[in-house]
Amino acid sequence: MDDLVTAISKDIESQGAKVEKIDNLGRKDFAYTPRKIEGAHYVTYTVTGEPDCIAKIREKLSLNDSVYMNQFNRVA
Repeated sequence: MDDLVTAISKDIESQGAKVEKIDNLGRKDFAYTPRKIEGAHYVTYTVTGEPDCIAKIREKLSLNDSVYMNQFNRVA
């Protein structure tokens, strides 16, 4: 799991963003089982970057089979 977290952070930095903080929240079960997946590891990345590099990160994560879901929040 740690290898995946560092690989994703390197992907984020390769797109021009800076990873400020990584919080590994551990494994948690889903309330329901979509696609027969019972749970997942939750990791929160705090990232700073331009809007165009955030769009590139979103696209890159959507192509990664190890990433089930992702969510982006803008903090002003």
